[in-house]
Amino acid sequence: MADTGKKNTFYGGAAILAVSTIVVKVIGALYRIPLGNILSDEAMADYNSAYNIYNVLLTVSTAGLPVALSKTISEANTLGRANQARKTFRVAFSTFLILGLISFFCMTVLSTPVSNILLSNPKAVYCVRALAPSLLCVCVVSAFRGYFQGHFNMVPTGVSQIIEAGCKLVIGLSLALYLVNVADMAEYGSVGAIIGVSTGSVAALAFISVLILRHQKQQRLQPAADRPDGARAIAARLFKLAIPITISSGASSLITLIDGNLVMRQLQSLGVSVDGLSQEAALDAARGLYGIYSKTLSIYNLPFAMMVPLTACIIPAVSACLSRKDGRGAQRISESALRVGLLLALPMGMGLFALGGPIIKLMYPSIDSSVAGPLLSILGLASIFVSLQLLCNSILQANGLVNLPILAVLAGGVVKLVVNYILVGNPSVRINGAPVGSLCCFIVVAGLEIFFIRRTVPHPPRFLRAFVKPFVASALMAAAAWASNGLLSRVLPNSLAVLGAIGIGVVVYLILVLVLHVISKDDLSLMPKGEKIAKILRIS
Repeated sequence: MADTGKKNTFYGGAAILAVSTIVVKVIGALYRIPLGNILSDEAMADYNSAYNIYNVLLTVSTAGLPVALSKTISEANTLGRANQARKTFRVAFSTFLILGLISFFCMTVLSTPVSNILLSNPKAVYCVRALAPSLLCVCVVSAFRGYFQGHFNMVPTGVSQIIEAGCKLVIGLSLALYLVNVADMAEYGSVGAIIGVSTGSVAALAFISVLILRHQKQQRLQPAADRPDGARAIAARLFKLAIPITISSGASSLITLIDGNLVMRQLQSLGVSVDGLSQEAALDAARGLYGIYSKTLSIYNLPFAMMVPLTACIIPAVSACLSRKDGRGAQRISESALRVGLLLALPMGMGLFALGGPIIKLMYPSIDSSVAGPLLSILGLASIFVSLQLLCNSILQANGLVNLPILAVLAGGVVKLVVNYILVGNPSVRINGAPVGSLCCFIVVAGLEIFFIRRTVPHPPRFLRAFVKPFVASALMAAAAWASNGLLSRVLPNSLAVLGAIGIGVVVYLILVLVLHVISKDDLSLMPKGEKIAKILRIS
């Protein structure tokens, strides 16, 4: 399976995941943006608060093991050890199931203390409970996705993600609309939206379960002669790879959870001590501001979400090169993925920085854009460093350096908490300090990971070569979009002015990419039909 056609090229797998990711993100935008307009700022805060604890448990359950599973299976297939690959999956699946059941217990039985203590938002308790089934299902689905990715088959991952997002969109929005507009239960609209998330997870599990059963049946018809390692040895290897990755990713999610708690507490404290509000009124005021911030986060997430296809493919592809002692091949893939990743992340991040206010007003007409616009602009810059950090993470993990990202994330997390404590607690700054904390955090994390790669990876990618040209093209594009919006907004309504400015920015960027030769023939050679594309575009 890993040896044929399009799936065997690095960007063959990345292209499949890229298409599915784009579809999922479009569906996600069709879900989160209307949802933000359906729900009040306070209900949106409840939704996002529940997601913070959900992400911690989800990360602990699924961040490291799928990566370890895909890496281990990729190596086994490269060495022709089919039985080893099958047994590795069985061991991993049992582990995923146990972790899913533990997470389900935490989100149901312990939902009240979780909401009161960890989230500082007692009104999020029903959202926490509604997410519990999703955790259990996603844990199992992650085992299946890791298995298929280890075989360089990205289709099951992509299609299951689309099914999950589609169910979330249809069922989640329908329930939210019903509860808010028909049942007159606006305070439970966020719960209805989250029920859609859990339903999507169930549907994705049903789909990918059918595929895994078919694949396992086909595998049984192809006997292999290799003798697999024992279950304990396999489990030890998986956990040796997975635990550092889980700690790294889990630390990031845990810091986000602590930071959300900190921001809510600081805002509530200012409401009582500075504004003279009661505890209940201060809680609602804090929920309102945090809800506005949450709506900007739904747009901020888009740029680095595009890194998922690349990061999912870097690890098995680089691991396969290293198994063959092909250090230069590993460097080529890493550098190409870094350049293509920045080619996507930089223009999106710079575009958000230049047009933060107009974009947020376009997406959420009823939001207070004077508050939300500056938040989104700062988050746009932060998204660039998040994307860079994700790419660097994958390069380190693919080279077996899974402990170093933990140090970088912890250092960045400390910076984030300190900056947010100081700025959000300042009466003249308040919620505006939250995106500044994120920006400072990911500058530190990305900087440290670049330092680690340059000092420890035998054949590191050339960062300046990957960064300079995309940055120049993105900066000029952002300037063109900002100027265009300023001119168009004088004669057109905001929506048309923003869309026109984005269109002009895209055209300018594409021209600059070709003129500056941002993408190389080597990059295109890793893609399906890449040499034909290079010939058409006259890229040498």
